[in-house]
Amino acid sequence: MTENTQQQNPAPITELPTQYAPAEVEGKLYERWVERGYFTADSGSDKAPYTIVIPPPNVTGALHLGHAFQVTLMDALTRRKRMQGYETLWLPGMDHAGIATQNKVEQQLAEEGKSRQDLGREAFTERVWQWKGEYGGRILGQLKRLGAGLDWSRERFTMDEGLSKAVQTIFKNLYDDELIYRAERIINWCPRCLTAISDIEVEYQEDPGELVSLKYGEGDATLVVATTRAETMLGDTAIAVHPDDERYQHLVGTLIKLPLTDRSIPVVADAHVDPEFGTGCVKVTPAHDPNDFAIGQRHNLDSITVMDERGIITVPGPFQGLDRYEARSAIVGALKEQGRIVAEKRPYMHSVGHCSRCKTTVEPRLSMQWWVKVGPLAQAAGDAVRDGRVKIHPEDMSKRYFDWVDNMHDWCISRQLWWGHRIPIWYGPEGQVVCVGPDDEIPTGDGWHQDPDVLDTWFSSGLWPFSTLGWPEKTADLEKFYSTDVLLTGHDIIFFWVARMMMFGLYAMDGEVPFKTVALTGLVRDEFGKKMSKSNPNAVDPLDWMDNYGSDAVRFTLAKGANPGADVPIGEDWVQASRNFANKIWNATRFALMNGATVEGELPPVEQLSATDRWILSRLNKTVAEVDAYYEDYQFAKLSEALYHFAWDEVFDWYVELSKTTFFAGGEQAKVSGRVLGEVLDVMLRVLHPVVPFVTDTLWTTLTGGESLVIADWPKDSGFRDEAAEREIELVQQVVTEVRRFRSDQGLQPGQKVPAELTLTGTALAPHEAAIRQLLRLQPAGEGFHATASLPVAGATVALDLSGTIDVEAERKRLTKDLGAAEKEKADANKKLGNEAFLAKAPDNVVDKIRTRLAKAEADIARISNQIAGLPQA
Repeated sequence: MTENTQQQNPAPITELPTQYAPAEVEGKLYERWVERGYFTADSGSDKAPYTIVIPPPNVTGALHLGHAFQVTLMDALTRRKRMQGYETLWLPGMDHAGIATQNKVEQQLAEEGKSRQDLGREAFTERVWQWKGEYGGRILGQLKRLGAGLDWSRERFTMDEGLSKAVQTIFKNLYDDELIYRAERIINWCPRCLTAISDIEVEYQEDPGELVSLKYGEGDATLVVATTRAETMLGDTAIAVHPDDERYQHLVGTLIKLPLTDRSIPVVADAHVDPEFGTGCVKVTPAHDPNDFAIGQRHNLDSITVMDERGIITVPGPFQGLDRYEARSAIVGALKEQGRIVAEKRPYMHSVGHCSRCKTTVEPRLSMQWWVKVGPLAQAAGDAVRDGRVKIHPEDMSKRYFDWVDNMHDWCISRQLWWGHRIPIWYGPEGQVVCVGPDDEIPTGDGWHQDPDVLDTWFSSGLWPFSTLGWPEKTADLEKFYSTDVLLTGHDIIFFWVARMMMFGLYAMDGEVPFKTVALTGLVRDEFGKKMSKSNPNAVDPLDWMDNYGSDAVRFTLAKGANPGADVPIGEDWVQASRNFANKIWNATRFALMNGATVEGELPPVEQLSATDRWILSRLNKTVAEVDAYYEDYQFAKLSEALYHFAWDEVFDWYVELSKTTFFAGGEQAKVSGRVLGEVLDVMLRVLHPVVPFVTDTLWTTLTGGESLVIADWPKDSGFRDEAAEREIELVQQVVTEVRRFRSDQGLQPGQKVPAELTLTGTALAPHEAAIRQLLRLQPAGEGFHATASLPVAGATVALDLSGTIDVEAERKRLTKDLGAAEKEKADANKKLGNEAFLAKAPDNVVDKIRTRLAKAEADIARISNQIAGLPQA
């Protein structure tokens, strides 16, 4: 019924232990996959390519649940495409992580009582390379633990020789096209790391501070401004008011004395000022605030830097040499003495930026830096999504992308570090500036020196989709595997990494997009929806969970939570449940193998199949089609749920159980069902494999004798459907479910046998009597049988002799109470649905819920009435 590759003879069943032990299987199995080259892509193949490049983890990093989540989804995509016959490349690598790595080595040096300055730049850089060789990249080994099918023969590093050449090439190309320039602008500055940092490296949090209102000027020329950074008033060069604010029209263009200084500053009118906020006046400090810098540019104001790179005040006077926080307190004290403090608010909670590496409060600072002119690049990045060359999934995330690229500011790319790609600019003794490409000669002679800064880490990682394939050389890999098919990454970095790759990819590759689809995921959170953090007790090491429950369990849990763009809650109980699922697959497959499941020979013709066989094959093909559709829409949660429901509920809980009587009876029908069960397991293990690769590969090779699921064919929906068989088995399920519920209501144990008489004549249930009795533990009605309960269900009647097991009158009383509750629910629902005023006002979803309640109440009334009718009369 489904496509089946030619198999070798099945391996002996004895290869399967009685219990599944992931720790004894996973490591050895992964090594075998790698040794046999299953994950190595062939650029000379004539197969259609499918390419994903991994978002490169930091060389300093360790596997966390966020990595495990995204890697699981990428692995599922690539495993499926490989099985579908694509030449699949999933390319691994790491990012050199400028600040993070430099901080690690500086911490090492500090423990030795040294600093990087003690070593000098060359020796320090060599020390970082040593650290990288000894400690870096442990996360890649952890990805192997997770089962990531990466092509390790193509592993890249953002500072390897090839990627360094790519960085120099694109820098020179952009410089020559006047898209890179040097200018003095406001940047995020870390006084601890002593470098500019990118927006993504700034973490904002609510901190307690103080809001101080200061009085500038005297008499009628008095203006009041509020600030949380009083120390910056030493660099004020204007007071700004809104042009239409009549309160201050008479002061615009005049000068006001700046307190604590011997300077006077102008009052300027600028539309940036919100006249409704505070007093409608703002102090303007162009060297220490990005908005103030813009105002300064518009009004040709001076920019006065009041502190050095360590946050120490440099303005001559009584505050010189003080730390910024010491100066804040001292300046507020001095202003108090002059009577210029109008109001103070402490504590004042406000959003403050911190360096993500060292947690130091970031200082906006005017600095000479290198910049990318992003205007034309960002325009191209936006157009590629607008015209459909790149699809963002889910589509509603596109708005956030456009909000970013359509309003992008020029990008500061220089960092005051020693670890990273050195900016390829050389300065001459007479003011010459020369950009040096990878094939250019470096200027020599007295006075020539290279720019000391390195490039932002995001500059090199922005080249990742094509630099890893060999660009700027025209390699076979670049020809075969670019552009990549999908970028799967968290929605939190759509602005930073995705936009930069789009800009650089379109620029470097002549308008060819770096990826065809951007599939955005949410963030992993704890089971209560809270963000996981090392500072909170909710942080989880996925390696611990893999040790305890197996990698498949962690992977399946993550995939089951992966709704596009939505955050993923995860708790240990859910991983335990996924471990139970893996055990269920193992135990049920082992049972099936012991009872005749086989893939040998062709499937029997339809006329030889029982309704149960035809039902499961119909459901199998529907599940394959459903899973395929979910994969194409990146609906990992839905496809995982569909696989779980099919495997556990339909195959193991129903088909295997319904077929037990056939297997136990033996004969030709048992052989037929054994072949059907083998087919179902074969296909089921294939479609499960991308998400839970270890347990499925172990079971499948035992079942089929095949080499590995990694290189097996992905099953296709043959189109076989049997709606009649599905309806027939649904009736069986209704009978079994209803009687099981009744048994449970009576307090009967699941294994307790009960005499019963089944009236199945004239229904499709007759061929299933033996299976129904087996599933319900129903004995034949012998001599002395006395029906104490009669259950009409699905067109049949099940009469039970519960003599001595239930109190009939107590049962009648309980059911009568339940019937009254159901009738009241029906009456309440009918009353609301008959109220025209209510229907006119109520939202559609509310009305739908009431209609659902009505339908359930009516079904409950029918069911309970039948149960009461089935009880013997007193």
